[in-house]
Formats: sequence, structure tokens, C-alpha cells
Amino acid sequence: MWRRGIVLAVCAVVLALVMILHADVPNRAGNLGSLLETFLPWLGLGVPVLVVLGLLRRSATALVATLIPLVVWANMFGGLITDKSGGGGDLTVATHNVNAENGDPEGTARSVAASGAQVIALEELTEDAVPVYERALAKEYPHHQVAGTVGVWSKYPLSATRPVDIKLGWTRALRTTVATDRGDVAVYVAHLPSVRVKLDAGFTASRRDQSADALGEAIAREQLDDVILLGDLNGTMNDRSLRAVTSQMRSTQGAAGDGFGFSWPAKFPMARIDQILVKGVEPKRSWSLTRTGSDHLPIAATVTL
Repeated sequence: MWRRGIVLAVCAVVLALVMILHADVPNRAGNLGSLLETFLPWLGLGVPVLVVLGLLRRSATALVATLIPLVVWANMFGGLITDKSGGGGDLTVATHNVNAENGDPEGTARSVAASGAQVIALEELTEDAVPVYERALAKEYPHHQVAGTVGVWSKYPLSATRPVDIKLGWTRALRTTVATDRGDVAVYVAHLPSVRVKLDAGFTASRRDQSADALGEAIAREQLDDVILLGDLNGTMNDRSLRAVTSQMRSTQGAAGDGFGFSWPAKFPMARIDQILVKGVEPKRSWSLTRTGSDHLPIAATVTL
């Protein structure tokens, strides 16, 4: 029992090392490190596979070795499994990449508004769809601003709205001040460039990384203390290439969510690339909304100002 399964034991140790040292996997070749970090939680599926193989091999060595990646995974992601949501809160926000090809923008707007959010951010807006969202949300959200392909709808007054240059040549991010009952909050809405996995080029994320750096610089210059970032960042909190943003903000899902909160693709969510990040405010609850006509799931969060 102890002599068999040495190869499986080695595989278990390698799996644990990949999770521990993921930040050391280089990005020079096809952004391999960022690709790994995008789906990092899924490496945990290797543990039950190794357990089954160890049982088939009747190897005590392999079974004991699987405890190593299990402990590592639990240490890294176990906290996400528990329900950390609480009650109360001053402000509820929601964000949704509505998909430019969405066939039911009106229904999508109603679905996101049903979250009870006081502030809604929408990304991937098209020129034809904007009037539909405006009509659908006008009654509950009298204040709104659209810049390029992103927009924000609010029950509170908006001011100092301006586009944010994320180095794309067209507008996919904005900044606005929301005048809540508890004071002003700076709200950023952003849609970072899409990423692709190609055989000849690997994980094509260079444009997204450049935009993330520019967005991080804009947020770092923000004068208000309470800051909320809503949007499709096309990256996860584990991705080192988003560090310019994630190093200065907290994820509401990580702080007050229940589970991983994967948002894409909507049919079978595998990664949380849609984010609600905060600075200066306390997350109280974070959750995913029901599926709409988009290929992303909308997400929402409640915070204390």
C-alpha cells in the first residue's frame, strides 16, 4: 500500500506547489500566469480525481499525499465557501454587462432593477439599446449618465460625471459622484478589454492589462474617501495583472459573499470577471442575480458608508 502510487503522490505535491506558487508562474510566454490565476479555484477539482485514482491504485501513499493540495486549497479558498453576508447597510449597488447582442434589453433592465439597488451600472451598451434602458429605468432611477458603452442609473442625484481614459481610444469607463443620504460616494463604472485564449498567442490580455493600470491610476487620484468600482474587468481578483486596481480595493464577494460568485459565462459560470470593488466602505452582502439575456450574470452588493 505504501510503495504503490508514488507517481500519484508526486502529482499531488505538484498540484499543491502550483497553487502556492501561482504568482511565480511567468507571464512572459502567452500570459500563462494570468490564465492560471483566472481559473485558479478550479485546480481544487484535481484533489477528488487524485483520491479516486489513489483508491483504484490502493495506495496509502497517494491518499495521504492528496491531503497536501486539499489543505492548500482550503487555506486559499475555503473562506469563500462560507456565507459571510450580514444585514443592514446604507447603499445597494448592482452591475451588469448586458451584452451588445442582448435581445431583451427591457427585460434585462427590469431584472437588474428588481435587485433593489439604488445605483445600477451597465456595460456593453449599444447606441440603439440605450433609449430602451432609459425608458425601462426612468421611473425608478431618475438620474442617469451614459459615456460611450457604459452607463450609471441612480435613485440619488449624480454630479461631476466624466469619462475615464483607460487607454483604448474610445470611452468604456466613467466616474461620477452619487449624493447619498450618508454623504457623497465616488462611483466608477468600467468595462476593460476582452481577453481571448489563442493557440498561437496564448492568453491575449495585454490591452486589458494596460487599461487596468490606467484605471488603477485614476482611482488612486480620487479625492473622495468612499469609492465603489462597478464593472466587467475581464479578470479575477487572483489575476496579478489587475493589481493596480485590486491592491487598493476590496472585493465585496470576498468580504461579504456566499460562495465564489462566478459571473461568466452565464450558462455555466466559471470565473468572476464582473466585480464590485470598494474602498472606504464596508461590504455587508454580495450576491449574484438571476440570468438575463446576456452572457454574463448581473451581480449586486450592499455596503455601509
